[in-house]
Amino acid sequence: MPADHPTILATSGGFRFGTRTRVEFAPLVHHAVALSGVTGRKPRVCTLGTASGDQRWFAGELDDAARLAGFELTHLHLFPMPNIEDVEGHLLSQDVVWVGGGSVANLLAVWDVHELRPVFRRVWAAGVVLSGVSAGSICWYQGGCTDSFGPDLRAVTNGLGLLPYGNGVHYDSEKQRRPTVHRLVGAGTLGPTHCTDDGVGLVYHGTDLVEAVTEQPGKGAYLVQRSFDGTVTEDRIEPRAL
Repeated sequence: MPADHPTILATSGGFRFGTRTRVEFAPLVHHAVALSGVTGRKPRVCTLGTASGDQRWFAGELDDAARLAGFELTHLHLFPMPNIEDVEGHLLSQDVVWVGGGSVANLLAVWDVHELRPVFRRVWAAGVVLSGVSAGSICWYQGGCTDSFGPDLRAVTNGLGLLPYGNGVHYDSEKQRRPTVHRLVGAGTLGPTHCTDDGVGLVYHGTDLVEAVTEQPGKGAYLVQRSFDGTVTEDRIEPRAL
């Protein structure tokens, strides 16, 4: 069941420690499912753990979380080879695609090896909700700042570009994030950049930002952009509580 618009939910959250399981899906994941509009059956959610090397143990934790949430969960692994023969067909059959965190630079390199850029564009255009956390947020944009190359944050600028902005994740929890985003925007390395505190997600219909949402009180989203005089401004986007 496709969403009414090409839809992306880009986040700095989505998981939490559980009570009966080690991991539970937090409200941001449930919101991604709600955005798909699925009713009358279990939501079909496919996760990609490419950015962390397709860790099978964590996929198992997500299987437990999915049973608790009532989702029909599958995993697209690309290591050591794709575990699904018809990758595009499988993704098109989903309600939500959720991409996990890790190294966005490595994720993009592996996706390029498997020629997934045009696949994700078609899946997005078909109305499957694309979502994810951290690297799984940055990947949908033109780029962002990342620790993929080492502890000092650097720019990545070869994102899928479905969203024509930069992206800043973990904006409140890692002290290098805000100044690095400001520096990259000021230098023109990144264009206008949409940022999220931990627990916050940004909802897009097509390429339009329609709202920010949060699973944690007091958190925010931000638009960082360069003015005509070269100064960098930051405007808070107040999120709606889920």
